[in-house]
Amino acid sequence: MLNTFIGDLGHLSVIVAFVAATVAAYSYYMAARNRPLGEADGSWLRIGRTAFLVHSVAVISIIACLFTIIYTHRYEYYYAWSHSSNHLPVYYMISCFWEGQEGSFLLWIFWHVLLGLAIMRFHRKWEAPVMAVFAFVQLFLTSMILGVVVLDMKLGSSPFILLRDFLVDLPVFKTNPNFIPKDGTGLNPLLQNYWMVIHPPTLFLGFALTLVPFAFAIAGLWKGELTKWVKPSLPWALLGGLVLGVGVMMGAYWAYETLNFGGYWNWDPVENAVYIPWLVLVAAIHGMVLWQRSRTALRTSFVLVIASFLLILYATFLTRSGVLGNASVHSFTDLGLSGQLLIYLMAFVVLAIWLLVARWKSIPISEKELTTYNPELWVFVGATVLCLGAFQVLFTTSIPVYNAFLGFLGIKSNLALPADQIAHYTKIQLWMGVLVAFLTGLAQIMWWQKNDKETLTNSLAVPGMITLLSAALVILLVRYNKLQMSPVYIVLLTTGLFGVLANLGVVLTLLRRRVALSGGGIAHIGISLMLLGILASAGYSNIISKNVSGMVYSKEFPEDLNRDNVLLWRNESAPMGGYDISYTGQYYDVPGVPGYVNKELLFRTDDEYKALARADIKAEGKVYYKAGDTVEILPENTYYKVDYKEKESGNTFTLYPGPRSTRKWAACWLPPTSSVSPATTFIPTSAPCPTPARKRTGAR
Repeated sequence: MLNTFIGDLGHLSVIVAFVAATVAAYSYYMAARNRPLGEADGSWLRIGRTAFLVHSVAVISIIACLFTIIYTHRYEYYYAWSHSSNHLPVYYMISCFWEGQEGSFLLWIFWHVLLGLAIMRFHRKWEAPVMAVFAFVQLFLTSMILGVVVLDMKLGSSPFILLRDFLVDLPVFKTNPNFIPKDGTGLNPLLQNYWMVIHPPTLFLGFALTLVPFAFAIAGLWKGELTKWVKPSLPWALLGGLVLGVGVMMGAYWAYETLNFGGYWNWDPVENAVYIPWLVLVAAIHGMVLWQRSRTALRTSFVLVIASFLLILYATFLTRSGVLGNASVHSFTDLGLSGQLLIYLMAFVVLAIWLLVARWKSIPISEKELTTYNPELWVFVGATVLCLGAFQVLFTTSIPVYNAFLGFLGIKSNLALPADQIAHYTKIQLWMGVLVAFLTGLAQIMWWQKNDKETLTNSLAVPGMITLLSAALVILLVRYNKLQMSPVYIVLLTTGLFGVLANLGVVLTLLRRRVALSGGGIAHIGISLMLLGILASAGYSNIISKNVSGMVYSKEFPEDLNRDNVLLWRNESAPMGGYDISYTGQYYDVPGVPGYVNKELLFRTDDEYKALARADIKAEGKVYYKAGDTVEILPENTYYKVDYKEKESGNTFTLYPGPRSTRKWAACWLPPTSSVSPATTFIPTSAPCPTPARKRTGAR
């Protein structure tokens, strides 16, 4: 029986949230209009607060309704049917919540609600103008999930639409309008990963946090408080840079585990769309710190803070408009919201540029002349490097947008993304890393002392010498192991070591002086270590899975894929680097049974999640199922047993790679194959398969 009540309640809550955000935006605007900062109109302010609280309650109601639909398997609703299934554990049901566009918008709205409530509580002086911006943003975001049609124009996509209304042409609904599927299509197997539970909330919190300094900057321009906005917004910007950076790193590790790019970063356009605003936000933080310390770079701070939020909106447009559909494996499909997203982006671009132009001449500038020995100069140079790096990625990532825009104008464009995107981006971004590593050390040393030629030389001498000695030692070790190191990697190694050692020296010196302000040094050590980690993991990748069989996996595949991946026949040994390997069959992940269960021990039934045991299923000496028992299986978790034998030592071990490899040690990935024997498969690896110290049979 159809349960339309929960959907109607959720849709009503969306409408209430939209109307309340509209009222809050107008009320806060009227409260701050024509009044100095901190002297808002009391009556309008009360209306604005009440409206935002109503908006907050409505958002919580939307979340409760949507999760109830998913958790109770209400497959009469398209969102539950298309993202969930009966066999998903609760934590993956949570992932289902934000797998779709509507749910991810709702997650973003929720974080804005919490941040807005924090602004109302802790920044009363700035509340009216800042919350006017917050509520205006919420107005646009809630419109994205409104799901109403006004004058034949679709406004938003509702998560509460019934399946029969979405798939209206399906024959079953013509004969039985109340038809409800028994099961949903399920969560994409690639997303059935613990990172899907924690990565999106972290990333969207980072998105939401960029709004806070943006709102303060817009409020400062609006109210003519061109300098006071920096102090209250800087802590929020620092938190935003931290959270967004963690979100980017989480996404990189998720890609390494799940999509197995042969690394953690593939320069996918959607990955880039998040990376770009993070770089700009970090540059903005440095500009704000410069203003706090030496009353310089205020104009730069305004531009970069505003740009970081606008780039988040641009990233939203890129990933949700469908413009990247053929360029990225991450992007959402177009739900018909492209025009709405573009209006959303342009509204804030126009607002920000208008206010900046109107106030530009009034923004204070420093009369201080920056010389070589001013740390402010090198901090500014570092921020510039970050922005240039962001621009390079932005320019290339936006190629599909250029094509779409020219096509809209009737002009045919043949622009294409680089064939080798990794090489294209890396050749510039690598040098950006070199400059960032060097400047983090140089600027941090200069920041805490009065500088002239003698003092700077003395300060750089010790970390410089230790850096050169350490780099020479590493290079010798690399050559001793018969590996090569290109000149650019040597430069990155040297500057990365300098960044670590110089900042470590500063932190230790400050601790001896009992100075607590060493956060910048610690952060810079982290950045330098990250660059060294990237060098260590990416600088020595060695493809050992060369195809020497004389056959190809598929003529439809690119040449490099056929060339660099071992072709395996079941139960036949093949050489791969220093190993002889053989693929021996498919295995299932059976809940409650350690390790993996041979597919041949199971007889599949009409229910794809159940099978009959052909024989006793044992593991570690214990019988878990007897012959004839019904066994619960997870067919999407199919693994492929590959036996390895090291040629030199004779040591053997077994790996069970699968379509979504979630084990840190599973460097090999094999796609699903036919059950017909002999089956063929391939192992693409851009890094050597691990040589474990002990046998790993059935390791999880």
